[in-house]
Amino acid sequence: MTASSRWLLKATLLTAFSLGAVAVQAQELTVSAAASLTNAFQAVGQAFEKAHPGTRLTFNFAASGPLLAQIQQGAPVDVFASADQETMDRAAKARLLAEGTRADFARNTLVLIVPASASHVPQQLADLNGAAYKRIATGTPSSVPVGRYTMASVQDAGLASALESKWIYGESVRQVLNYVARAEVDAGFVYRTDALIEKDKTRIALTVPTATPVSYPIAQVAASRNAALGKDFIAFVRSAAGQQILEGFGFSKP
Repeated sequence: MTASSRWLLKATLLTAFSLGAVAVQAQELTVSAAASLTNAFQAVGQAFEKAHPGTRLTFNFAASGPLLAQIQQGAPVDVFASADQETMDRAAKARLLAEGTRADFARNTLVLIVPASASHVPQQLADLNGAAYKRIATGTPSSVPVGRYTMASVQDAGLASALESKWIYGESVRQVLNYVARAEVDAGFVYRTDALIEKDKTRIALTVPTATPVSYPIAQVAASRNAALGKDFIAFVRSAAGQQILEGFGFSKP
């Protein structure tokens, strides 16, 4: 093989390797999603990867507020799914979302839960003002959507002042669920889908009405490095197959 032939072969191999690296990179997708979506989105992700061979999804689950802060700080995120409209509105206002990609994909319900071993089960929100409920958990209202839903409902029930000294705040709805499951608090506000995960350790006392629906929006992040795959994932979440998986975890259609 001549020197020029060897050079040509080397150049061809380098080009092939470079194209291969780009192809691999093009099949990776990072999704930041609300903590309450953890189990459901893991199942959705497995189905999506199966339907798109060679694709690898990486999930980042946390409260919606901190996830938005990460995106604002430049975290490499392709798709964002929030547990409330307010957080997604803030993302849109900051121009962090790809235009025309935002869509609602699921709904949930706010519930009040108690430890399975609890001797007292509230029949209405007003019961939380009783001596049996000294520690009540919900998410931090400034950063965790379930906390904002909770505070609005408590305010509407006229219990804001009465319960003010009883709150124990969690960094996510899953932390609130854990507090109740471990009987570290007397009651807690979570989503119905979360309560179903720990149905052996917690009991749903009542469904809590909310002034606005507990709805979940999803959108492609404007800075995404893989816009096409991000749109495919959003479409899959909203498809019949994706909705069936979500419904299996207790979510309802938007």
